[in-house]
Amino acid sequence: MALTRAFYWQHLLDEGSVDSGSEIARREGLHHSTVNELLRLTLLEPAIIQAILAGKQPRCMSLLWFQRNPLPTDWAAQRDVLARFDA
Repeated sequence: MALTRAFYWQHLLDEGSVDSGSEIARREGLHHSTVNELLRLTLLEPAIIQAILAGKQPRCMSLLWFQRNPLPTDWAAQRDVLARFDA
């Protein structure tokens, strides 16, 4: 799952096991932009993360959506984005 992978990579960065997303990409055989896109998921509001883990996110909120759309870092703005999915 992309979300758990993102948090694992963030943990590696936080503990200093890797120096950058580019290093993770090399180790994983991925393009650096893929790693950076997934790392953005760690910025989600906890309630949104819980909804995703429970499978209760809006149907059109997919990994592809996150890759193609800017993600606000402000949690209130994230809730606004989520509310537009249900509108």
